[in-house]
Amino acid sequence: MISSGSDEQAPRPGTILVTGVAGFIGSNLLPRLLLAGHRVIGMDNLSMGRFENIERSIMHPNFQFLERDVTSPGALSDIDEELEAIVHLAAFKIPRYGKAIDTLRVNYRGTEAALDCAVRLQCKCLLASTSDVYGRNPKLPFGEDDDCVIGSSRVSRWAYAVSKLFDEHLGFAYQESYGIPVTALRFFGSYGPNQHLSWWGGPQSVFIAAALRGEELPIHGDGQQTRSFTYVTDTVDGIYEAMRKPEANGEVLNIGSTEEINVANLARLIWGLVNPGVPPRLRFTPYESFTGKPYDDVRRRVPDVTRSEAVLGVRARVGLEEGLRKTIAWQRELTRGADVGVEESHVAGATR
Repeated sequence: MISSGSDEQAPRPGTILVTGVAGFIGSNLLPRLLLAGHRVIGMDNLSMGRFENIERSIMHPNFQFLERDVTSPGALSDIDEELEAIVHLAAFKIPRYGKAIDTLRVNYRGTEAALDCAVRLQCKCLLASTSDVYGRNPKLPFGEDDDCVIGSSRVSRWAYAVSKLFDEHLGFAYQESYGIPVTALRFFGSYGPNQHLSWWGGPQSVFIAAALRGEELPIHGDGQQTRSFTYVTDTVDGIYEAMRKPEANGEVLNIGSTEEINVANLARLIWGLVNPGVPPRLRFTPYESFTGKPYDDVRRRVPDVTRSEAVLGVRARVGLEEGLRKTIAWQRELTRGADVGVEESHVAGATR
C-alpha cells in the first residue's frame, strides 16, 4: 500500500503486542514492526501458525515470543510493560472442517482477553475482522456502514461472520465504557508468503499446491463466485497505518484490493502461471461433497476502500498476477522435495 503523510508526524516507536504472531498475517506484520523500530511481544499457540514463519526474527533483540494460547485464563496477565497497541490477529475461521463452537468460543474469548489487556494497560486495540461479515448483501462494493446480511443460524458457516461481528461490537462497547481506542479492520482475501497451504489459507493456496503437482484444481460450486484478493504486504501496510494513526480510532475499515475475479478464472490464472502452455485441469466439486450439509457461499465480495484511503492514506498497489507470481515462487520453494497435498491439515487452529 502507499502511505501518505509525513514520517515526521509518526510517534516514537513503542511496544506492540501481536496475538497470532506466527500465523500468516502476524508473521508478515512482525518484520515490518521490527524494521520500524518497535519492540514486539508476539503470542501464538502454534496450532496453525508455524514457528518457521518467525524463525528469522526469533533472535532479534526487540522481539519476545510467548508460546501460549490467548484464550487460556491469565494468558496476558503477566504483560505489564507500557504498550503502544495490541494487534489481535489470533482467530478461528469458518468451521468448514471443525466445530462451530470452536469458532465462536475462540474468537469471543480471545478478543475479550485482548480488550481486557488493553484496558488494564490503557492502550489502543486493533481487532482483525473479515469481509465475511457483509454476508449476502447484494449491494456492491461493500462499504463499512452497509448492512451485514447473515444467513440462517442453522448453517454453521455463518458462525465465523457472527463471531467477528460480535467482536467488533464488543470492541466498540469497550471503547465506550473504558475509554480505550479501538479499530476494527475487515480484511479481504489476504494471500502471500507464509499462507497456510490448505483451504484454511484460501483457494489460491490449494490451487497453487495442486498446480505445482500437476493435479486437478478443485473448485467448489460452479466457480462463478467472485473474490477480491489482497497481497499480504498491502494488508500489513493497512494494519500498520491503522495502528499508528489516531484518525483510525473508533473506525471500521476495509483493508483490501478492489480487483475482483471469479474463482474459476483464479484457478485458470494460477494454472497458467505454474504450467504455461498446458491446458488447465479443473475439477468442480459440489459443496455438499465436503461439508456433508448445505453450505451458503457468498457470490460476490469486493470492498469499497474510500474510507481506508481517506483515513489511512493507503491503497492496494500489488496487482493479482504480480502477487500470485511471488506467492507461487514462495510456495514452490517451500514444497520442493516435500509431499504436500492439497487437502492437508483440515483441522483448524486458533491462529491466523
